[in-house]
Amino acid sequence: MPSLTISHLHKRFGDIQALSDMSFSVNPGEIYGFVGSNGAGKSTTMRIALGVLKADEGEVRFGEHPLDNDTRRRIGYMPEERGLYGKEKILDQLVFLAKLHGLTQVAATRNATDLLEELGLGERVADKLDDLSLGNQQRVQLAASLIHDPDVLILDEPFSGLDPVAVDVMSRMLVNRARGKGIPVLFSSHQLDLVQRLCDRVGIVAHGRMVAEGTVNELRSRGPVLYRVATAERGWYPEGTTVVAETPDHVIVEPQAGISDQEILRAALAAGAVHEFTRVVPDLTDLFKEAVQ
Repeated sequence: MPSLTISHLHKRFGDIQALSDMSFSVNPGEIYGFVGSNGAGKSTTMRIALGVLKADEGEVRFGEHPLDNDTRRRIGYMPEERGLYGKEKILDQLVFLAKLHGLTQVAATRNATDLLEELGLGERVADKLDDLSLGNQQRVQLAASLIHDPDVLILDEPFSGLDPVAVDVMSRMLVNRARGKGIPVLFSSHQLDLVQRLCDRVGIVAHGRMVAEGTVNELRSRGPVLYRVATAERGWYPEGTTVVAETPDHVIVEPQAGISDQEILRAALAAGAVHEFTRVVPDLTDLFKEAVQ
């Protein structure tokens, strides 16, 4: 399966520069988290990839070839604004959408039934969409993006408002599609704890630009070097070390360049008992706040 490549996209709406040289790729079998504040350019990038918007400059490729109308039919898309029909039965809707993608009635019904079963909605196939909870409606929306067995998945805030059980169900489906079928999966989310747990790589966007990108571990390792020392002693800190935070039973220190962890540990031990000494690795939320400032 080829990669999805976003290459040097620029997009302006009047006086607003929505995208500036936006570039990244999503590899086969990879789940890529696309995160940023509201208005950062995530949805604009996705809509250009889908052909809903036209870029001022740049292109979107699937493998070596620019996306066109034929290859875009192979994309499974879940929009942030849900677009299914509230008064229609969910099975009928999914079969209809599958047939629009060229599936036969038999194949469409089989795909729809299997997806609803996988999503825990096997007993609700005859229900109208409006009869479902908002979380279950989102499960159906995910089924709609998967109904034609796509080669690429693009999901805009797919987990918004879901309860933990629904998040787990949908997460497993995305992992199964990425790992099991080797398709590129791109999704945006404000739930950074979920992004940190689920994604192979993450791109952080601010003001239409990619400001940080890498695996979660790579991004977390770019943060400041901090050490948590569990000790009741105070005033033992080596020269060139800054106290970032402290409680009655521990202190977090940040060393300047050239101060090693062993120097800090020796100084702490010389002052008294040390019950724990660990490197503090920032989580994705902290890095996100720093990157988008």
